[in-house]
Amino acid sequence: MKTDIASIYRGAWAFALACPLLFLVPVLVELAQHIVEWQAGMYNGIAGAKAAETDPLRLQFGFAKTLAILLPGYWFTRYILFDRDAARARRIEWPAIGLWLILFALNALQQWWTLFGPSLTGLIGLTGTAAQWTGYALALLGAIAGIYFVAWTVAWTLGNTAIGPIRSARIVAGSFWRTVLLILAGVLPLMIAHYALSFAAIFGPALLDWPLLLLDALVVGLLALTMAGSNAVAARHVTMKKGIDLATGAAR
Repeated sequence: MKTDIASIYRGAWAFALACPLLFLVPVLVELAQHIVEWQAGMYNGIAGAKAAETDPLRLQFGFAKTLAILLPGYWFTRYILFDRDAARARRIEWPAIGLWLILFALNALQQWWTLFGPSLTGLIGLTGTAAQWTGYALALLGAIAGIYFVAWTVAWTLGNTAIGPIRSARIVAGSFWRTVLLILAGVLPLMIAHYALSFAAIFGPALLDWPLLLLDALVVGLLALTMAGSNAVAARHVTMKKGIDLATGAAR
C-alpha cells in the first residue's frame, strides 16, 4: 500500500515536470475561478464568502473547473501505467481516446446535473427528511459504484473494451476496502490542503490572498493528477491480483 501511495504522488510531480502544459490546464481554470470569486468579494471575510457562494458566474467557472480537473486524467493514467513514458502517454490513440471521451462526457453530465440540474429526490416527489436521507443514500451508492467500476474506467482509458462495468465489479470484489483506502490516500491530503488554503484566504490578511490562491491553484493541479493516479494504481493492483492484463483484459 505504501509503495502504491508513493507512486501516485511521485508520478504526479514527475508528470507535472514532463508535461507542464497538461498539468497547467486545471491550474489556469482554478485561477480564473479565483479571479471571479475575488471580484465577487468572496475573500472579504465570512460575509463575503456566503454572499459569493451562489454567484452564478462562480458556479459556471466551478463547472469549468470540474471539467478541467478531468482533462489530464487521460494522459496521466497512461503515464502511470506506461512506466512514466511521457512520449507514449501523450499520444492520442484510438480507440482509447474515444472510450475515454465517453467516460468524460458521462462525468461532465453528472457534474452539470449536480450543479444546475433538478434534484433527483424532487423528481420522484420526495420532500423534507425523506428527500434528505434518500439523497444521502444515492450519493453513497454512487460512491460505491465508483469504487467497483475503477477497473472499467481505467481499462477504457487504455483502449481495452474487454473490461466493462460488470467484469470490473467482479475484479474489484475482494479488494474493495483496499481500493477505498488507496483512493482516499490519493485525494484527501491535497483536498484538505485545498480547503485550508481557501479558508486562509477568506479569514487571513488581504495581503496574503493572492499568494494563497496561487498556491491553491497549484494544489488543485496536483489534485487532478492524484485523483486519476489513485484510480490507475488501484486498477493496476486489482487486475494483477486477479491475474488479468489491464491493457488487454486477457489472463496473464
